[in-house]
Amino acid sequence: MSAEQILAAYYGAFNRGDSAAMLELLTDDVVHEPSQGAVRHGKAAFAEFLDHMNRCYKERVIDPVFLSDAEGGRAAAEFQLEGVYLQTDGDLPPARDQRYALRVGAFFELRGGRIARVSNHYNLADWLAQVSAG
Repeated sequence: MSAEQILAAYYGAFNRGDSAAMLELLTDDVVHEPSQGAVRHGKAAFAEFLDHMNRCYKERVIDPVFLSDAEGGRAAAEFQLEGVYLQTDGDLPPARDQRYALRVGAFFELRGGRIARVSNHYNLADWLAQVSAG
């Protein structure tokens, strides 16, 4: 699969809520660099992250655009993320089924036809304003 096909499969699984399919696309030593928070190492840590996110949020990727380098070792995605805040997440504002929309950029390292690094970037202040107002 090309880098773009791998990312399309990853976000397709995301939109279906299919964590197992997402995890199949990752290397065992995947590195997850969230926009805020600590870096996670390994597929098990990423699986825990997905479980947490699925409890607290219902999200959908809209209109993703994928880019990759000529060798297919690095790639990026830009998309609109639409979501519902389902369950209060730690010290964040209380969840009351607030809807939100964010522009997200994600960067990937690919190795052996799998995702070895995921770095997500979005505007947390914008998200906080949306869920606080909602």
